[in-house]
Amino acid sequence: MGTGALAQRTRTGCLVSIVPVTDFDASTSLLDASRGEQRAWDAIVAHYSSLVWSVARGYRLAAPDAADVFQATWLRLVEHLGDIRDGSRLGAWLATTAKHEAIALMRRNSRHVPTADIEGFGGGGPHHSTPVDDRLLRTEEHTALWHAFGRLSESCQRLLRVIFADPAPSYAETSAALDIPVGSIGPTRARCLASLHSLLGAPA
Repeated sequence: MGTGALAQRTRTGCLVSIVPVTDFDASTSLLDASRGEQRAWDAIVAHYSSLVWSVARGYRLAAPDAADVFQATWLRLVEHLGDIRDGSRLGAWLATTAKHEAIALMRRNSRHVPTADIEGFGGGGPHHSTPVDDRLLRTEEHTALWHAFGRLSESCQRLLRVIFADPAPSYAETSAALDIPVGSIGPTRARCLASLHSLLGAPA
């Protein structure tokens, strides 16, 4: 079961943390949200916010653009709330939608904006900047970690952002977010983490 912070959706679409959410059930929440139950919608947003935000940031968008992708993804869910029948596919649907929104935004802007502002790695949403992988942070200096992270390939950066979302996405959700086969996720994750640890010990 996932655990997250219950978020209140305001009229402007902003998310405000209220209370912890436990025992999240996607199918039940999806059905209840389609019937207009606000608490069910809040639970969905809380559970999947980190995944959506991580996918958006995985395209190395500037923080304001990533926030636009984040909000657009939830608006798309509102529009299609009654069309999604299988709750087990909700996370993959959101990951795919966030990916498409990010690509569409980059095309509209006719530019891909790299940013050194990588504090959102693994964060739970546009109002969260605390990295999820606390174990790694305890073993390495904070600045050294981000410097090494920025030297990884773009594909590794995107993968690590997604897999360190909280709660951790399923392999199906990760596959949808990154367009890679489920069977490739584990080996690719291992290679990317090995590269990161190698860079942490390498000279700049």
